Amino acid sequence: MALVAQASKDKSARTTAQIEADIAQARERLASTLDELAMRVHPATVAAQTKARMLGAVEQKVGRAYVAASGALEQVKAGFTDEKGRPRPERVVPVALVGVGVVLLAASARRRRRG
Repeated sequence: MALVAQASKDKSARTTAQIEADIAQARERLASTLDELAMRVHPATVAAQTKARMLGAVEQKVGRAYVAASGALEQVKAGFTDEKGRPRPERVVPVALVGVGVVLLAASARRRRRG
């Protein structure tokens, strides 16, 4: 209770100039806070923040997809090479023949459509 009385006494001892200075400082702080709030809710700021979040999410997904594809490629590569990194003909030749057959089949189908 004594603290409240002391605080009241200190405030009443202030001069008009001190009170006006305190009010001016409070106005400056309030104006600064309002400017900051206006900037935060400005449509351009909100759009830029949303764009940054979306780009971050897309980059994260692309990164994950790259890691997954890279892992899958390494597994396929391991299936066609031996421990020393040399190609395994017993696996490479059949796949190459199938690839050539698919290309020939596609070319044949294209010729039939045109001719």
